[in-house]
Amino acid sequence: MALETYIIYKLILVVLVFAITMVIAMYSTYAERKVAGFLQDRLGPNRAGPFGILQPVADAVKLFMKEETIPSVSNKTLFIIGPALSLLTACMTGVVIPWGTSLSFFGENFSLQIADVNIGILYLFGVVSIGVYGIMIGGWASNNKYSLLGAIRASSQMISYEVAMGLSIIALIMTTGTLSVGEIAAQQHGWHWNILIQPLGALIFIVCAFAETNRAPFDLPECEQELVGGYHTEYSSMKMGFYLFAEYINMFISATVISTFYFGGYNMPFIGRFVHDPNWLALCGVAFLFAKIFFGIFFFMWVRWTLPRFRYDQLMNLGWKVLIPLSILNIVLTGAWMMRHEILNVFIK
Repeated sequence: MALETYIIYKLILVVLVFAITMVIAMYSTYAERKVAGFLQDRLGPNRAGPFGILQPVADAVKLFMKEETIPSVSNKTLFIIGPALSLLTACMTGVVIPWGTSLSFFGENFSLQIADVNIGILYLFGVVSIGVYGIMIGGWASNNKYSLLGAIRASSQMISYEVAMGLSIIALIMTTGTLSVGEIAAQQHGWHWNILIQPLGALIFIVCAFAETNRAPFDLPECEQELVGGYHTEYSSMKMGFYLFAEYINMFISATVISTFYFGGYNMPFIGRFVHDPNWLALCGVAFLFAKIFFGIFFFMWVRWTLPRFRYDQLMNLGWKVLIPLSILNIVLTGAWMMRHEILNVFIK
């Protein structure tokens, strides 16, 4: 493939993934209000457009038109960097996700993955860890004690659950033998989904994903009853919108990562019996992946409007006293299973 063609294709893929991410994040707000309305026997938004489908557009216009305020006692540079960093890191995580296999045009194969790096898992965790700084900087730069308290709670929560999440992924790396996200997805052809091999690791990862995205029942950083508004109390207009967008983008990316790591990614059993053209197979894989992602987003919303919020001591106890020991136990059990023949030979001898 010519270098110019490769660069143009990658740029198109980057723009396409970014646009889809932003549209899904925007309409996730509408979907959440509709799901909440259904679970609470309400209608949800139904005024802006048919069935309220223009409500996200109205919300975006409202955020743009609201007065932009920056507290006089704040650190103005960091006050602006905070929400920008949160949104940037949220968008950066999608570059290593394999959205499908590849498309063939004019004798060339075009991969549906922006960057197939062989240390994709390390890249994901590195970007996620940087996202903590966006919240911490925003809370500290506001020079507001409620914002600072919310930022401290958010950062300690996210750092604590990153430990358990990282340990749960170690067991997955042991079974797959790779750090490449693309390779992990490719290995799950047919029914060889990692959820069947690592059920405990998947459960730990999903619980940690709720804490990492600050979603209920782990939404302590934005606990309005205790913190007024959390780390973004002093923010308004689109700076506030950046934080809100980052949360919904993180939810979308978390559902994508969970689907890719544990639920087969773009793989779907038996589809090869009905579809034989490689391009159509690739497009079906993209459709299957997004179906899993949309179910994952619905699951995030379902849990939010079903379970009550944890107390902060319960949150930290769950992370440090339950999930981390379970993650270590899962690593030990995985290692013992992989070395079962050697262990049996030792006992037999």
